[in-house]
Amino acid sequence: MTMPARSRTLLAIAVLCFGAVGVALLTQHVLDMQPCPWCVLQRLIFVLIGGVALTGLVWQSRLGLRLLPLLLLALAGAGVAAALWQHFVAAASASCNLTLADRIVSGLQLDAILPPVFQATANCADAAIDLFGISYEFWSLALFVVVETMVVWLLVRERSAPAT
Repeated sequence: MTMPARSRTLLAIAVLCFGAVGVALLTQHVLDMQPCPWCVLQRLIFVLIGGVALTGLVWQSRLGLRLLPLLLLALAGAGVAAALWQHFVAAASASCNLTLADRIVSGLQLDAILPPVFQATANCADAAIDLFGISYEFWSLALFVVVETMVVWLLVRERSAPAT
């Protein structure tokens, strides 16, 4: 039995997002590329997108079919905004303390609950690094755009599909 295109797309989104967090953890703990609060916020957004995508695999109601893609688009848009803010604003700042990213992560106490994943260990200027010659946040930005594209493709495909 083959998996429907919607399910394959949602599963691919979840794998990409959880994979991105895995790569971030690998670069942090193996390559010593320490994250700033904006990096950590993007990790959180990837985890949320992955969770929403997995929820979409089981929530097949009419409401789920309409609500989950919109939530995915909103989260991916927030990720795009966070990556752009990190690159163009935060990276030029010596301190990330009390920024929106820092307040969200610490407010949710994620840095205390799961520090190896959600604890910021560098300031924004120090975390402005390249991976294979490309700013780390641009890799994140690109993946958020890929997620947005996949969700838009899913919405267009479902809208053009004949009603059953």
